[in-house]
Amino acid sequence: MLSRKGLIPEDYLLTRLAEGVLPPKFKATTRKARFVSKNGTCNVAHTNIREQGRFLQDVFTTLVDLKWLHTIIIFTMSFLCSWLLFGMIWWLVAFAHGDLDQRGDDFVPCVTDIHSFSSAFLFSIEVQVTIGFGGRMITEECVSAIVILIVQNIVGLVINAIMLGCIFMKTAQANRRAETLIFSKHAVISVRNNKLCFMIRIGDLRKSMIISATVRMQVVRRSTTKEGEVVPLDQIDIHMDNPVGTNGVFLVSPLIICHVIDKDSPLYELSASDLLHQDVEVVVILEGVVETTGITTQARTSYVSEEILWGQRFVPTVSEEEGKYAVDYSKFGNTVKVPTPVCSARTLEEAGGISRFQINEGVALRPPVSVRRRRGSRFRRSMMSKDIH
Repeated sequence: MLSRKGLIPEDYLLTRLAEGVLPPKFKATTRKARFVSKNGTCNVAHTNIREQGRFLQDVFTTLVDLKWLHTIIIFTMSFLCSWLLFGMIWWLVAFAHGDLDQRGDDFVPCVTDIHSFSSAFLFSIEVQVTIGFGGRMITEECVSAIVILIVQNIVGLVINAIMLGCIFMKTAQANRRAETLIFSKHAVISVRNNKLCFMIRIGDLRKSMIISATVRMQVVRRSTTKEGEVVPLDQIDIHMDNPVGTNGVFLVSPLIICHVIDKDSPLYELSASDLLHQDVEVVVILEGVVETTGITTQARTSYVSEEILWGQRFVPTVSEEEGKYAVDYSKFGNTVKVPTPVCSARTLEEAGGISRFQINEGVALRPPVSVRRRRGSRFRRSMMSKDIH
């Protein structure tokens, strides 16, 4: 892995490289399977598909989706089979015309210098790949040979177009560009602008930009409808407050994507203690157009409960050096602890908001100092009145 060689820091996750995830500190119950893994692959197995013929109707996409080993085998076998097939046809033409028999100098064969199946196979390769060594060539003696020559050229062009196009698409797939789109290994929940927020950090390692980049978030969880229907993988969209104030992001430097946990958020009733015991998975999807190729790419990752840090925030990574902005990717996933209420956003809102409380790090919300002083002064006055009496 690149991170093990010291080329890429381990504080963030490449979307296509499976980095090690820290083991959970709290495991009160058995966690459900992840819907999306950290490297972006979907943990879904499709079984009992009866209509397998649908995949053959879209042969090109099926070939592109195959593994490289299977693609190379199909690529090689397609050419070998076509060469053998037309080699057999050329041998039959020569056999039917009598080219394999020894004749006089006045005899004109359909194809010169074909004396066996090996020579017919070599002529088939020369025709299809247009090598043309010059020893074997077609004559005007047989019309059938001319027709076979035209058919083999067309078949060869079709095979070349399909197989070379398939290999090109596999090497230029959009997910290759997503290798350099990175997500922070952990998500954080802390106070930002007097609001409880869920935040992640995204970045792009290449200088070529992702045009019209958009970020979407979803909470995947098990839910039950009012009618009693159980939805095992209910996908709930999360509204985000992008740093540029629009639906798209200008991903020229690492950005912190923020989601304000309000009453419309699926995390509204989630507290710090609930986070340790509930199966919560937040899926993050980054989409955009590659500037150099114009191909749409998508990078994905997810955060489960153990990967969401409550009461922490990301450290800055951008600094100004000699008139330029420098990004230190070694700090990409670093976080620091900050005072954050441990109650849910709903409890916080019902209590009057953060302005009504003093936030102590790692401790539940407490009333302001002024309120406690008033209560203490009342207690002292009552004690003094008792002493007087």
